[in-house]
Amino acid sequence: MRTLSAVLVLLAVLVCATFSATVAQAGPQVTETYGPGPKEFLLATGSPGELGLLRVLGEAFGKKEKARLNWVKAGSGESLDLLKSKSVDMIMVHAPAQEKAALAEGWGTNHALIGSNEFYLVGPKSDPAKIAQAKSAADAYARIAKAEAKFFSRGDNSGTHKKELAIWKAAGITPTGSWYIIAKGFMTDTLKRAAVEQGYFMTDSSTWVAEKNAAKGLVILFRGDRVLINTYHTLCQPEGATPGAAMAAKFIEFVGSPAGQKIIRTFGTREFGAALYNDAAYARQYE
Repeated sequence: MRTLSAVLVLLAVLVCATFSATVAQAGPQVTETYGPGPKEFLLATGSPGELGLLRVLGEAFGKKEKARLNWVKAGSGESLDLLKSKSVDMIMVHAPAQEKAALAEGWGTNHALIGSNEFYLVGPKSDPAKIAQAKSAADAYARIAKAEAKFFSRGDNSGTHKKELAIWKAAGITPTGSWYIIAKGFMTDTLKRAAVEQGYFMTDSSTWVAEKNAAKGLVILFRGDRVLINTYHTLCQPEGATPGAAMAAKFIEFVGSPAGQKIIRTFGTREFGAALYNDAAYARQYE
């Protein structure tokens, strides 16, 4: 009996190990694919994929290069981790300090500014913390904490979360308590939850333009502090590090080209009546 039990335990361990190895070999889950192929590459990013910008860029590039872009949905922090572990070929992120580390340590290259948007502090029209009267983003956060007004944090190590934590630090506050809600969701989902529960949230302007009709009851209450400007960059694997590294480098060239930049600065105008992103020429003033 003991021998049989030991064999069963050993078999269970082997099955688990095999399953884990298979999952590891499979790599990150692809959310959507754009372009005809057969050449392909993996790109990790968050909001540009959620809002559809990546689809337009990927389809235009795919047609030109006969390539297939596989999008892995991930916030900036997770995207950087995926690049470092060679699980993706490139990323689009907004986490400047971590981007510089990737360059310094040699596991990221082709760092290029591609565009920008900005962050808005949105909340209920009643504005219980009176952040519309704030003089800075840090002042707005301090008012929310003092009032213990409901605030939603993505809490996911994304670029948005990193920016939020930097503002709390500038305000000299460590947010705790039932009013501080860690959503663990992406931008659109967290914005919608803030609308349902009538709390404050720091959303990027692109998501706000695209999703404000689904966030009824919320309004922009604070914007304009330079710290809220959000610049996007690309990074890819060093040459030869992954099978798709060369194609990722070509995609970065395309995004920075006149054709790619036109897509970025006009994206959303037809559907939403306003562009969702600024191009690199505009964003350069905030570098």
